[in-house]
Order: sequence, then C-alpha cells, then structure tokens
Amino acid sequence: MTTPMRQGASSVERLCALGRVSRAGYYRHFLASAPRQADTQLRDAIQRVALARRHYGYRRIAAQLRRDGWVVNHKRVLRLMRQDNLLCLRRRGFVPQTSASRHAWQVVPNLARGLVPTGIDQLWVADITYVRLREEFAYLAIVLDAFSRRVVGWALAEHLLASLAIAALAMAIAARRPAPGTLIHHSDRGVQYACGDYVALLAAHQIQPSMSRVGNPYDNARAESFMKTLKQEEVDGRAYRDIAEARTAIGTFIDRVYNTARLHSALGYCSPAEYEADLARTANAVPGGAVLGFQGIRKSSAIDETQLHVAP
Repeated sequence: MTTPMRQGASSVERLCALGRVSRAGYYRHFLASAPRQADTQLRDAIQRVALARRHYGYRRIAAQLRRDGWVVNHKRVLRLMRQDNLLCLRRRGFVPQTSASRHAWQVVPNLARGLVPTGIDQLWVADITYVRLREEFAYLAIVLDAFSRRVVGWALAEHLLASLAIAALAMAIAARRPAPGTLIHHSDRGVQYACGDYVALLAAHQIQPSMSRVGNPYDNARAESFMKTLKQEEVDGRAYRDIAEARTAIGTFIDRVYNTARLHSALGYCSPAEYEADLARTANAVPGGAVLGFQGIRKSSAIDETQLHVAP
C-alpha cells in the first residue's frame, strides 16, 4: 500500500481529481522531474556502509540500512551501487591450480632457505598465479629479485605450459644480464620449473636452481608477498575484458607502480628502482667500482655454497 503524498492541505488523490489527471500520470511526471533528494541521501548512507564494510554486497548493505532505519529494498540499493560504481571485496571462489609438483623431473635442493642476499642478482625468486578475466582465467609468471624486491621478468598467458615460465625468465635474463655463476634461482617444485627446457636455460647462463620444500610457502615468501600485493592493489575488483587488457594493466602496474613508485617497508620505504639506484651509487663509491656479492665476493666469482651468508 502506498501512503498518499501530501501537497499542502490536500492529498494527491484530491489534487489529481481537481486537475483531471490520473495518479499514475502524476507520479510518472514527479519521478521524472522532481529533485532526487531522497536518492542523494540514500547514496550517502550506502557509501558510508560500503566503506565501513568493504566485503558487504548489495543485499547485506540493504539489510544494514534497514537496521539503521531506512525503508529500502535490495533492488534499489543495487541500482544505486551500480550507478556509483561501488564494488565489494569478494571472497575467493574457485582457485585454479597453477603448479603440479608430482612429476618425473629432478627436484633440486633448497639453497635459499635462510639465505640473506647482500646485493642484487644474487637470489631470484619465481612463482605463478592466476588472473581472473571476464570469461576465463589467465596465468602470470614472475621473476623477482629477492634483495631489491624488483620484478625483473614476467609473462602472462592463457595456459600453464613451461613456455610461460620460460618467457618470464628470458625477460629477466635479458634485462639484468647476471654474471655467470653468481645467481641462485628459487622456485616451487612445479613442473614448469623442473622441466628440461627451463633447467637448460638456467644452465646456459650458469644460474643455480633451488626449489622449496614440499608444502612450505614460507620458502618462497617474497614471491608470495608480491602476488598478494598485485591481487590487492591491481587485480581484485577489476574485470579484465580479455588477456590483452589484463596484460596492459598488469604491465603498467609492475613498471609504473610496483617497481618505481610503491614504497616498500622492507626497503626503508623506498621503491625498488630507487633502492637499486642508491645501491649503484654506493657501489661506485667503492675503490675500483667493485660490486660485492655474497660475503663480499665479487660478482665475477663463482658461487661456493660453503661461503653463502646463511642466517642462524
């Protein structure tokens, strides 16, 4: 039942009768031309609830508004949220598997456990995650420098073949050109990292492979931390139309935000690019311009596992 709207001392029914118009016609004209003061006030209330309860969808927001005294249904809340482009943070639904650790390829020992790098290009960490597109999934492979937290290589594809991880590694090698025998590459035990083509590329550049223990995500915590940041600050809440749009957006985030602008608490609130620039200036101040590696070893020296700086 609709409560008659009062217009001065007369009801809407009385005014419509005097004006010889139908009530339906009056309300259509009123809704089309009257100021939306009620919607404006409701929008403000919706935005306050949405900011305070970031995981609430339109049904929960409508329920909260009714608890707060608003007479509103969930359809109206949904309409206004769509108009204001308000999105909630959804729980993870189906999470596709990104690695298969049961395979016949060789699994190498974990050389990164407890390792504290003292310079760039001493320890790289690699990982793969999924990215939800509008109608399918894509997969992102990254290679990250463990010392500066900089993403040095990445690749995005619609498959989980070894070529995805190889493309990210090839980008990292081309960008950094690490000195032979000075670098450890750490990853999980996924088939993409244990297969012959990937191992051959590491061997061709004298990069020593390392793999995590079974079921222990802490061994690859730096890569996991980047994936969490990527999901929270770029991917979550986005609806990429296709893989081309996702590749452009993620590439922009990595190159213009994460690597060059985002402040990292682990780096003294510097960006990775700024941190590496400061490191280069410090290295140039060393007599002879030597860039030191593990325990002061020059980067042209081969890695000796007995000389690695291992935390107690």
